[in-house]
Amino acid sequence: MLGWLKKDPVKKLEKQYAALMEEAMHIQRSGDLKEYARKIAESEELLEKIKSLKGK
Repeated sequence: MLGWLKKDPVKKLEKQYAALMEEAMHIQRSGDLKEYARKIAESEELLEKIKSLKGK
């Protein structure tokens, strides 16, 4: 009945994904490629979660 009040978990994950990608960009520009690779891997995992939730 009050389903429209529930927050969409996909939107929250998409915001986190965008923040991770921006952080990764700044890390890459600073020259720390190992940390950049870690952030990209983390963002890829998050992207997979988003895709699986959208598929349901």
